[in-house]
Amino acid sequence: MITTSSQAETGFAYSRPFFENLVDSALAHAKKLGATDAGAEASEGCGLSVSVRKGELENVERNRDKSLGVTVYVGNRRGNASTSDFSEAAVAQTVQAAFDIARFTAEDPVGGLPDADDIARDPPELDLFHPWDIDSARAAELALECEAAAMSTDRRITNSEGAGVSAQQSHFFSAHTGGFRGGYASSRHSISVAPIAGKGDEMQRDAWYSSMRSADELASPKAIGRYAAERALSRLKSRKIKTIECPVLFESPLAAGLLGGLVQATSGGALYRKSSFLLDSLGKPVLPGHVDVMEDPHLPRGKGSSPFDDEGVTTRKRKVVDGGRLEGYFLSTYSARKLGMKTTGNAGGSHNLTLSSRQTRPEDDLDAMLAKLGTGLFVIELMGQGVNYVTGDYSRGASGFWVEGGRIAFPVQEITIAGNLKNMLMGIEAVGADAYNYGAKTTGSILVNRMKVAGS
Repeated sequence: MITTSSQAETGFAYSRPFFENLVDSALAHAKKLGATDAGAEASEGCGLSVSVRKGELENVERNRDKSLGVTVYVGNRRGNASTSDFSEAAVAQTVQAAFDIARFTAEDPVGGLPDADDIARDPPELDLFHPWDIDSARAAELALECEAAAMSTDRRITNSEGAGVSAQQSHFFSAHTGGFRGGYASSRHSISVAPIAGKGDEMQRDAWYSSMRSADELASPKAIGRYAAERALSRLKSRKIKTIECPVLFESPLAAGLLGGLVQATSGGALYRKSSFLLDSLGKPVLPGHVDVMEDPHLPRGKGSSPFDDEGVTTRKRKVVDGGRLEGYFLSTYSARKLGMKTTGNAGGSHNLTLSSRQTRPEDDLDAMLAKLGTGLFVIELMGQGVNYVTGDYSRGASGFWVEGGRIAFPVQEITIAGNLKNMLMGIEAVGADAYNYGAKTTGSILVNRMKVAGS
């Protein structure tokens, strides 16, 4: 939590008490106008981003933004407005705008604030705020070190799309007339690089990054640079393959996208609109019996950690999928009411999801997963957004490696992989021990039993 004593250290322009007063003022004005209920959130973010390319400084950007968002309910009618002006007159105008919108909006019988028993009362401290005391000169040094490490890995690394360092932090305070009051500060820092290998028509690029709440936990710039270079080098002399149907192994960062597909299909908005390929799937198998999915919003320093959701509803650890069976959807208060259910504390999205297999052994590293693949495609990059969440149809451009006898044979490019996400999820044969955290999702590499691979 932010305190006034830490204000000078954080670099924030506004204190927690200032935000509390701002929000309380907005709520009081809403009630004065005749609002049945109201909510408000004040927030501020600031940061530094530095990019370099080919040994030269390219960009230094500093960002600072602020916002006050106000939601007003007049009976079952809802209005929302926001401003970046924190003056008393601007706050009054914003509340008035939200109130006027609410007055002329159609009634929604399931609209309104969360139920009192769902509201977070004593949220835990999750250690999410670690400001990085770094200036633009030091950030540029780290970015240059990262790019230099990539360029010096091999003489076949011939170019670079650049390297970057980012240090970001924010804080907010939110309250509504239903009894919720809360807020916290958080940070997110990263180092990234994108080297290019080869020349002419034979050029290949790849990238790697490290992103953490605390700069102390970032991978070293040299390690990031070397690994990005090795990835780019491994893709040289890529070729096309003939169209085939075969098993596909998704590298762990991409495998998190399959987990994201499950979340999208089981989210309240998609379900009540009947725009999901997993309608009425609660209590039914959506994954093989050896696969579990856990959600833990309270992991210290977790990238998806939050003591409460965007509505101030308590977040809880739970098993989303138990032995392949779906035990819970991802619901906000509104979507839960539309479905005749209870909120799951997921207004704003999922929190620290982990997909795991009961069959995974500690020795099931990437080499072991390639052995399980046998002969098929190992995918390390996906392109396009070819997923239809209504039907589950899946078709995306891809590149990676053709694998024979459990070993990489050669790199491949300009292919398309296709299938149906419902079948792909049920067709998960194995999950690797090479777990990788991609945003708020963690999973090892995932082996899918069969997909269509369109080549030449």
